[in-house]
Amino acid sequence: MTERTDTPPTWDERTQLTTFLDYARDTARAKCEGVSAEDARKAPLPDSPLMTICGLISHLRWVEHHWVQVMFLGEEPVGPLTEATDADPDPEMRQAVDIPLSRLLTEYEEQSAHYRRLLAERDLNATASRPISDGRHVDLRWIMLHLIEEISRHNGHLDIVRELVDGETGV
Repeated sequence: MTERTDTPPTWDERTQLTTFLDYARDTARAKCEGVSAEDARKAPLPDSPLMTICGLISHLRWVEHHWVQVMFLGEEPVGPLTEATDADPDPEMRQAVDIPLSRLLTEYEEQSAHYRRLLAERDLNATASRPISDGRHVDLRWIMLHLIEEISRHNGHLDIVRELVDGETGV
């Protein structure tokens, strides 16, 4: 089972933010443990055909990419989010059913480790290179809080989908 904790080793702001971000990431991975390849691709909610375990993990990976590499660092977007349209707003979720869950989890873990190191070198007050939709440049602290919220919200979706596809609850 994935080891995880929401209790930081020290009580400074950065350590608390990092601990909760890692806890949310680790929870997402833990919710995938033991799920079959077939169940990981099932969309059990009739009105949400993209809501699969594979789709949710892919979404988490690409959302973090967007906020860290594109918004914060100012890099050019790459990957499935560049294909988003009004008709297909979540291509990362649609395409994920063709990718093994083990690969999605490995890529997400590798990216998380990279971002953990990268963000540790930046000041929490550092501002994003790109503005959000209202024109403001958020700081790294806001991005980390936003990622904690985003991942945690989707962990609730993972709970529901996992229970519906194979009856597994908890984590």
